[in-house]
Amino acid sequence: MLATICSAALVGIDAVPVSVEVNTGETGEPKLILVGLPDAAVKESDDRVFSALSNSGFRMPRTRTTINLAPGDLRKEGALYDLPIALGILVADGTIQNARLDDFLIAGELSLSGATRAVKGGLAFAVLARASGKRALILPPVTAEEAALVEGVQVYAVRSLDEAKRFLSGETPLRPVAPRSAAAATDTAAHADTQADFSEIKGQHAVRRAVEVAVAGGHNLLMLGPPGSGKSMIAKRVPTIMPRPSLDEFLDILRIHSAAGHTINGEVRFLERPARAPHHTISDVGLLGGGAIPGPGEISLAHHGILFLDELPEFKRSALEVLRQPLEDGHVTISRSAGKVTLPCHFMLVAAMNPCPCGYLGDTKHECRCSPSQIQRYRNRISGPLLDRIDIHVEAPALSLTELRNDQPAEASAAIRARVEAARERQRARFAGSRTAANARMSPAQLKRFSALDSALGDLLQQAMEQLSLSARAYDRILKVARTIADLAGAEKIAAPHLLEAIQYRSLDRNVFY
Repeated sequence: MLATICSAALVGIDAVPVSVEVNTGETGEPKLILVGLPDAAVKESDDRVFSALSNSGFRMPRTRTTINLAPGDLRKEGALYDLPIALGILVADGTIQNARLDDFLIAGELSLSGATRAVKGGLAFAVLARASGKRALILPPVTAEEAALVEGVQVYAVRSLDEAKRFLSGETPLRPVAPRSAAAATDTAAHADTQADFSEIKGQHAVRRAVEVAVAGGHNLLMLGPPGSGKSMIAKRVPTIMPRPSLDEFLDILRIHSAAGHTINGEVRFLERPARAPHHTISDVGLLGGGAIPGPGEISLAHHGILFLDELPEFKRSALEVLRQPLEDGHVTISRSAGKVTLPCHFMLVAAMNPCPCGYLGDTKHECRCSPSQIQRYRNRISGPLLDRIDIHVEAPALSLTELRNDQPAEASAAIRARVEAARERQRARFAGSRTAANARMSPAQLKRFSALDSALGDLLQQAMEQLSLSARAYDRILKVARTIADLAGAEKIAAPHLLEAIQYRSLDRNVFY
């Protein structure tokens, strides 16, 4: 007898339909044959499935059984086909009867005992099920919880093969999984806010201001200063002032993390933006994404969030250079022999670096031991085109003893976040009806319309461009930063103080630190 179960495969961060066809009752030696371009994990499913069937009290197939994963030209990977294969066998041998299998999309790994285990890609499966007209999904509990966030499709969580069989046979009714509530999101966000706070930062008022401007407009930020000036400490607190994502933005975030095997019960906080901080030894593939079957890298995992690169010049030159196109376009296309995928990567880059190899250039308490040629080689590890794509360069000088001993708490993250969210709300109203989410992503037409300067300010910017030898890209970024500073001030038009502050955030263009 032939049975067909609807399942799916992950391609990048998207799911594509896969039909699990099971045919039993064939003549010949009793064995299982699995075809359809499976990888090693899929090929091993026969042992897991047979053990799960036996330990769940079901009769093993006593005839030749062929399982086809269609389409045959799509490579299948992972253990997510265990549950559909097992259910297909039960339907084919008549154990499950009168089940409307076309209504369901099914995926899940099985243990030897028959219990289900989570698989990656739950959100993508739900999106596919809704698009293909499926009534519901049958998934392991953890995977079902994230899939339930997608509206328009029901999700049923099954803890075992036996429970799935009884549900499909009509013996045991199940209630669809309810998506997480807004109250849970508030509780989780409140817990996240207690982890770190800007009130713990001593001094560095200029850096705090630059961070606020960067977050308010979604601008890329580079902090420069000696060791111990608080660069990393500040960077770790940037997520506490980020505006909370909308549900649509969070679903985009979760879709990527789900494809990478992360869940809202693990590394992904509910309704929180991601913050990724890879080590400087990361490879190009780890940063950009890829692999034999292309998957998301750190820049995609930071989508709608923050990518923090500490000790920026210590990263491999090739790894830094692959950031140039994603920073500009907000997506990355990866081509491999297994196929080509395009992954989103709208992230805010936060980077930190020392002013020289020893770190003490410009420090009044420590003598710099670096020669001019060593300093130049150190700075040249970061290319001009990459620096052009970083909107704000801010200096973080060493703290004085007076600042370190000051016990007066600084402004808290909650107060800064309130101003940031107010500025973002002005930008949402300004860009309503377009795909632009923040000033940093303004198109040339939007930049011309919303960041127009009068003749006096135009002359001022022209003078700064000539004296600092700034590029055309730096010109646009100064205007975008000035627009954000005006939004923080609640101003309709860019004024001279806004423009002057934006110009001073180009420290590396002036080739000085202090």
